[in-house]
Amino acid sequence: MRIIGGEFRGRKIKARQNPAVRPISGRIKKSLFDILKLYIPQARVLDLFAGTGAVGIEALSRGASFAFFVDLNPHLLKELEANLERTGMRQRARTHPGSALEDLSWIPFRSGVSQFDLIFLGPPYKDLQKEPLTYSTPALRRVHEAGLLAPGGLIVCQHHVKEPIEAPPGLELFRREKYGDTFLSFLRAAKA
Repeated sequence: MRIIGGEFRGRKIKARQNPAVRPISGRIKKSLFDILKLYIPQARVLDLFAGTGAVGIEALSRGASFAFFVDLNPHLLKELEANLERTGMRQRARTHPGSALEDLSWIPFRSGVSQFDLIFLGPPYKDLQKEPLTYSTPALRRVHEAGLLAPGGLIVCQHHVKEPIEAPPGLELFRREKYGDTFLSFLRAAKA
């Protein structure tokens, strides 16, 4: 995988093959960052279900001020930290093991950031037995309960087209883009 834009464009992100990880495709990543280009400069980014960290690393390359990566798998986080070191982004990023499906109120303490301008959720579509997973709505609930979204911020959820998602009270779905079997759903604070 490569960084496709910004200061570190063209640099490789090393990622071992892992059946539990489904990295964002280059086509979807390019489209996502075309949509987000005005939100990225100086943004504080939270990358949940981080996996390879491709989204957060891309955001840092394009001018985000900080990225916090959360994933349950400590081996993936070690690889992610090595990629941050190799690309020279380590000073603007932190990683921490954790589940996006449980209480997330610890994130401001561990990250040093109380709220984030851009939150990306890329939960797995299927388990190792190829059974569909539905992690998006519970993770959105946890993000909202913890008050992690900054005023004017965005949440982007990458999910399978067959996984319905519901915005918790206080958030609204305002845009959705389809790429094959993938949706990118964009959410923001609901208008009062």
